Amino acid sequence: MKNQTFFILAFASLLLVSCNGYNRALKSDDYGAKFEMANELYDGGQEVRSIALYEQVYQRMPKTGEGELSYFRIGKAYYVGGDYYMAGYFMGQFAQRFPASPKAEEALFLSAMCSVQNSPEHSLDQTETELALNDLQQFVNRYPNSTLVDSCNNTIDRLRFKLQKKDYNSVKLYAKTENYRAAVSSALTFLEDFPMSSFKEEISYILVKNSYFLARESVDNKKSERIDQTIERYSNFVAEFPESRYMSMLARYNDMVVKEKEELKDKN
Repeated sequence: MKNQTFFILAFASLLLVSCNGYNRALKSDDYGAKFEMANELYDGGQEVRSIALYEQVYQRMPKTGEGELSYFRIGKAYYVGGDYYMAGYFMGQFAQRFPASPKAEEALFLSAMCSVQNSPEHSLDQTETELALNDLQQFVNRYPNSTLVDSCNNTIDRLRFKLQKKDYNSVKLYAKTENYRAAVSSALTFLEDFPMSSFKEEISYILVKNSYFLARESVDNKKSERIDQTIERYSNFVAEFPESRYMSMLARYNDMVVKEKEELKDKN
């Protein structure tokens, strides 16, 4: 029990001395001491605690080697601490302020990865995902021979699938709620944006089905054109997916729309 109490008191004393030393360094005019303590904290796994000291060093001597390292480590410390907005800002700025630095490549990569970290799940607004894709592509364009390019490309594929999944769900929602015009429009956009998608067959089915219902409910001056579009989309579906499980259902829609086309001709 006495030994346990001794170690607790010793640790508390050490912590107090450490805090006092940190506070003295913050208030000191000795920037060499600030830089030295910041490095000790950073290298000792207290990256976030080192930020305030590194900020003072950078502000004092921004164009020195110490200033360059301080700025980089501020961004890296925010990254380690999980503050990806602040980390992304500092890493992006580092790559601009110190383009010749050997750390510029890592900084730009980490800036892009911060954008990736800020990308939300696919059901939410994907502005951050678009930003992440742009940042990753910028890195690949600037450092095409980097060992990090494969990692970037894999991440780009993952983010693009997230965008694809969001658009896929939007198409399905429009179809489910019988918003035929929006279902057709969003399906066409999806097929244009993601021509190799694993969802292509299902989206093409939704396109033909909703084209039929949109044509059927159209006013007379638009019905003929929409009937022709539905027939054309059905023909394209048959050519691309001849063994599709949706074939029999779409064939019935096609038969009905062809019949409506004939009735429309007779009416006119």
